[in-house]
Amino acid sequence: MRRPLTHRTAKLAEASASAFFACRRATDRRRKDMIKPVPDFSFETAATTRGFTRIAGVDEVGRGPLAGPVTAAAVVLDPANIPDGLNDSKALTARRREALFEIILDCADVSIAHATVEEIDALNILRASHLAMERAVAGLQTTPDHLLIDGNMVPRGLTVSSEAIVKGDARSMSISAASIVAKITRDRIMVDLAQQYPGYGWETNAGYPSKSHRLALQNLGVTPHHRRSFKPVHNILYQQENVSD
Repeated sequence: MRRPLTHRTAKLAEASASAFFACRRATDRRRKDMIKPVPDFSFETAATTRGFTRIAGVDEVGRGPLAGPVTAAAVVLDPANIPDGLNDSKALTARRREALFEIILDCADVSIAHATVEEIDALNILRASHLAMERAVAGLQTTPDHLLIDGNMVPRGLTVSSEAIVKGDARSMSISAASIVAKITRDRIMVDLAQQYPGYGWETNAGYPSKSHRLALQNLGVTPHHRRSFKPVHNILYQQENVSD
């Protein structure tokens, strides 16, 4: 005859089941994290089967920083000469990004463009990043007939056939190449600006709102390269104006 569960036994069973399912959820999350997408040429191949012959990947970097331009790149890869190891620039080591940057410049049609801090403040960061993308596409040696755009929006100023690909820098080789070119270019710009405006740590934080960058803003003030429409910068300017009054 089966004995009824006591209150203590029932509690132990409940806790054991809860721990089991929590462990399984954690395992599933780790497994999911391990299975990360690797960019391939399938989007480009699909576009070719639809009749397009010159496909460019487009990406931007620099939406989140408090300082510096937003930078975009457009890249048309040669299907017969695709660099090995292309991936989302954030998934690569700095050394590997630098190496791939040089290889991409040597074997692909590449265009790089920017939107300035003044344009970011006048237009808003989304429109400015789209403007940089539009400029990058316009700068290619030969006009592409189809674009693969990283993200969920196609810039409204583009007149070429386009498709937006969410997380495209981790899915499309052309967009991966564009993400690498844009990041290396912008990082170098911020390193140069760091020499002119020491103390903000731009050589390592690339203008992003790190703790040290925010502290430097408080102690050193706002530079001409800071985005005044961004809240942390705007707040400091507002405080300074009130103090002076």
